[in-house]
Amino acid sequence: MAIGMQKQTQSSFEDVLARIPDLLKAEGFGVLTQIDVQETLKAKLGVAFRKYRILGACNPPLAHRALSAVTGIGVLLPCNVAVWEGDDGRAVVAAVDPMQTIAAQSPELAPVAEEVGKRLARVLERIS
Repeated sequence: MAIGMQKQTQSSFEDVLARIPDLLKAEGFGVLTQIDVQETLKAKLGVAFRKYRILGACNPPLAHRALSAVTGIGVLLPCNVAVWEGDDGRAVVAAVDPMQTIAAQSPELAPVAEEVGKRLARVLERIS
């Protein structure tokens, strides 16, 4: 089951992880946080897990618009983008679908969510 917007790439995990910050930047997003899930699970639970990163991406003007409309929407920010190594060794990239998360909270957030969704979709389109 695909959650959010997802794309299977032809590239390695390392290649996609190196390129995605620039692709996000081209759409006005910066990476605020990066969680190494593989390392965290190893350190905290002693379990092995596939290569997996969660990037917290933020587009400040769009975040400001959303927060100005509904102050509590911050619980759904930043926009998460996950990159993991698939069973075939190729990277999979998934991004939150703001129409399912942010827009679902309030009709006044729909225009912001639509714009965020279009920008994240373009990032996914540009990943090989």
